[in-house]
Amino acid sequence: MNSFEYYSPTKVLFGKDGAGKVGGAIKQYGGTKVLLHYGSDRVLKNGLMDKVVASLEAENIDYCMFGGVVPNPRLSLVREGAEFAKKENVDFIMSVGGGSVIDSAKGIAMAVCNDADIWDIYMGKAPIKAALPTGSILTIAAAGSETSKNTVITNEDGGIKVVIGGDIMRPKFTVMDPELMYTLPPYQTASGIVDIMLHTMDRYFAASQPPGVSNEMTDRIAEQLLKVTMHYGSICMQKPDDYEARSEVMWAGSLSHNDLTGLGLIPDFAPHKLEHELSGKYDVTHGAGLAAIWGSWAKYVYKADVNRFARYGVNVFDLTLDEANPENTALEAIKRTEDYFVSINMPINITDLVGHEVSDEDIEDMADKCSRGGSMVIGSFMKLDKQQMIEIFKASR
Repeated sequence: MNSFEYYSPTKVLFGKDGAGKVGGAIKQYGGTKVLLHYGSDRVLKNGLMDKVVASLEAENIDYCMFGGVVPNPRLSLVREGAEFAKKENVDFIMSVGGGSVIDSAKGIAMAVCNDADIWDIYMGKAPIKAALPTGSILTIAAAGSETSKNTVITNEDGGIKVVIGGDIMRPKFTVMDPELMYTLPPYQTASGIVDIMLHTMDRYFAASQPPGVSNEMTDRIAEQLLKVTMHYGSICMQKPDDYEARSEVMWAGSLSHNDLTGLGLIPDFAPHKLEHELSGKYDVTHGAGLAAIWGSWAKYVYKADVNRFARYGVNVFDLTLDEANPENTALEAIKRTEDYFVSINMPINITDLVGHEVSDEDIEDMADKCSRGGSMVIGSFMKLDKQQMIEIFKASR
C-alpha cells in the first residue's frame, strides 16, 4: 500500500437528541461566547435552535445569532459574519445546518483571525494563519464538511466558486442526529446522496503513486460505502423517516469526505471542479450538478484505466466481469451509475439540470474559469486541460 498521512480529529456525537450536548461540548473546547450560524428559518421554526440555546444557557455560555446562509454559500455573507463576530467578541462558531452553513462558518472563522482579505485566502494568495474553533449540528447528509478540512465559497462577483483546505478548519466536534433529516425535501435528500457518492468516487477513480500499487483496504472501504449509500439512499427516498436508513447515509456522508476512502491515492476531483463552475454560474444544487456532469466525465476518461471502472462495476454493482472485453463491464458500470441517479430523480445532463441548453459561450466561460484561463489542468485519473473540459461540458449538454 502507498504511504499516506491520515488526520481526522473531529469528535462525533452521533444519535438522537444531540442538540442537548452542544453546551458541554463547546465548554470542553474553551468556548465562552458563541456565534450560532445558520441558514434558513427552518431551524428556528422546528425548535432545533431552541434546544441548542437551552444547552448553552445550561452551561452559562453566552451566544449571538447570525443567519442567512444559502446553498452555494456567499463570500459577502462570510465577510459580514466576520465583522459581526469581531464586534461581538466571539471565540467559537457553531453552525446549525448543512454543508453550506458549515462551509460559511469555516470562512468566518478564518476571516476573523487573519489580516489578509478572506478572498485572497480562498484564492491561495495568502496563507491561513489561524481560525476560530468551530462545531456543527448537521441537518443534511451531503457535503461531509462536518468532519472535513475543506470549505467551499462562491464569490458573487463573477460567479466564482472555489474550495480550499487546511486541518485548522476541521470542526472540533459535530452533532449528527439522523432524525433531523426526516423533513428534508426529496430533492435535497437525493442531491446529498449523489454528493456522498462523488466524494468517494472522486477518490476511488484516482491516480496511484507510484502507479500500480495496491490500495486494497482503501478500495474495499470505498466500494462498500458506495453500496451502502445507494441501498439506504433509496430507502430514504421512499421512507423519509426511516431512522436506520437516515443513520447509514448520514454516517456515510462523513466517512466519504474525511479522506478515509482515498488513503494511498491522489484524489481526482475533476467532476467536483467542473460542477463548481455549473453551480457558480447557474446557482444549482451541488449534488444535482454532480449527477449531471459525472456520466460525461466518466465516458471521457474511462479508457485511462478500463480495469478500474470494470472493478467498480463488479464490486459495487455486482456485475460479471467480461474478461475478454472489460470495456463492456466498465461502460455498463457507468450506465448503472447514471441509472441510479435517475432512480432518485437526479438529472444526468446539464439541460435537465438548468432547464435549458447552455450556449457554447457559457461552456467556454466555465472551462476558462475552471482552468484559470487555460493555465491549469485538473484531475489525477486523467489530467484535463481547458479544451478537454469544454468537450466534457458539451457532451453533458
